Amino acid sequence: MFLEGLCVTLMLCTATATAADEISREQIIADKGCADCDLVLRSLRDLNIENADFSEATLREADLKAAMLPGGKFREGDLQRTEAEKAVFTAADFTHAKMRNIDLEKAVLKDAVLHKADLRDADLSEADLSGADLTDADLRGALVRRASLMGARLTDVLARDADFERTDLAGAVLVDGDFQRSDFDRADLSGAVLSGADLSGGRFTSANFSGADFGNANVDDALLRRTNLAGADLSDVRGLTKTQLRLACGDDKTRLPRGFTIAKCPAIMLD
Repeated sequence: MFLEGLCVTLMLCTATATAADEISREQIIADKGCADCDLVLRSLRDLNIENADFSEATLREADLKAAMLPGGKFREGDLQRTEAEKAVFTAADFTHAKMRNIDLEKAVLKDAVLHKADLRDADLSEADLSGADLTDADLRGALVRRASLMGARLTDVLARDADFERTDLAGAVLVDGDFQRSDFDRADLSGAVLSGADLSGGRFTSANFSGADFGNANVDDALLRRTNLAGADLSDVRGLTKTQLRLACGDDKTRLPRGFTIAKCPAIMLD
């Protein structure tokens, strides 16, 4: 009797596992997603579904290259080491998703929600994250070179040692973010809001902060070589030294702490 019960249990488990393994691409398309499914290592390249539901799905190391998944739901999903180069995730929801080491090079995440997403060591180079919400996201060590984060919200992010070189962050909100030792060389932060941000030890060579509001951001030991601070408000920044400012430039609208001065930017930098 025990053996019969054991056999039935094993058969049921085997059947369940087989059923999970047999979820076809066609079935995923027909069901408009596959919430809470095990899709580890699955090849889903070029998958095209609007408003798909992959909430809590395990897509670890899956192939989603060039997939078209606008409006998709990936809340609490596992996308660690997933290949999603050139994929389209416009307005998708990745709240609380595990996305460490994900490849999102040249992907489109415009207006996407990445609230509390784990993006440590992720490749976001040349990705479009304009208007995206990355509040409380973890971007430590992430590669964000040449990406677009225009108007994005990076409030309270952890982004130590991240690479934002040549990234467009115009109008972005970086309030209370931790960007210690991050690289912003040649990045565009014009009109950005940086109050409470920790920029200490960061690199800002040839970065554009024109019209930016630093609030009480910490710029201790930040490299400001050829940094454009025209029209920027640094009146309440912490950690700023006159030595740092000697390498930067501004204009008549640049606001500085009392007793500080700044050289005027060349006309070519103000165009």
